[in-house]
Amino acid sequence: MNKKILLKRMRSNPFFVIGLFFALILVLLTMLSPLYVHYDPLQNALMEKFQPPEWFARGMEGHILGTDQMGRDILSRLMIGGRISLTIAFSAVAIMTFVGTVLGIIAGYFGGIVDSIIMRLCDVCMAIPPLILAVSVMSVLGVNTFNLILVVAFSQWVGCCRVTRNNVRVVKGMEFVHASEVLGAKKSHIMFRQIFPNVTTQIIIIASQKIGLSILLEASLSFLSLGVPAPQPSWGNMIAAGRSYMMVCPWLVIVPGIALMITVLAFNFLGDGLRDILDPKMD
Repeated sequence: MNKKILLKRMRSNPFFVIGLFFALILVLLTMLSPLYVHYDPLQNALMEKFQPPEWFARGMEGHILGTDQMGRDILSRLMIGGRISLTIAFSAVAIMTFVGTVLGIIAGYFGGIVDSIIMRLCDVCMAIPPLILAVSVMSVLGVNTFNLILVVAFSQWVGCCRVTRNNVRVVKGMEFVHASEVLGAKKSHIMFRQIFPNVTTQIIIIASQKIGLSILLEASLSFLSLGVPAPQPSWGNMIAAGRSYMMVCPWLVIVPGIALMITVLAFNFLGDGLRDILDPKMD
């Protein structure tokens, strides 16, 4: 696609512009949080618990978003928790994309029994709801960040695999692939150097759309105490801890809930925008 046309589509697509703007802001705020947060997110201060939001009455030195039931600063926990959630989501999407793409290329190129085995494995994974699958696996493997990344990735690789497989089957029938096979090119060269570059568009779209779902899945598991282990902050476990005090201290739930909503919407908008921009059917 011509670079000028691509940039024009980016500027004219409201979903992409809004999603990219908020996604960049969220990533910068969370990743640079150690530079501006003044409180230890793990340090208890029982004498300061349940303080309401001060906003900027004392500048950055005060409890801008208030404190929780243990006296910990909510802004500090929100930013550090966001960094943890985004790191888990990006890592899981990277693993999911790699596994799904490789298996999809292998299934689409070889076909036959190899394709049947991989597709039946996809069918088994699709038959189990992602959250139920994640809860079951985390209950067996144990709660830690590494297992959480693997579970989030494992519960979402199927879509990438199936789409890649279908696209590979189409590209495999093209003349340049047949020419390479006749000339004796290695199968690995044909799959990953010739076919793969022609199926990357859908892979990019799927990966961008899975980021928001991964963040939501991680928050759901953390809410159920099967995600980020305490006392490390996560938006999911912040909501879970604050729900008991929701009627008297609503900011304990509202603040991480709004952050989670904005983040998921931002990456969903970004994914939808990329889908529209990279769609070859568009003029």
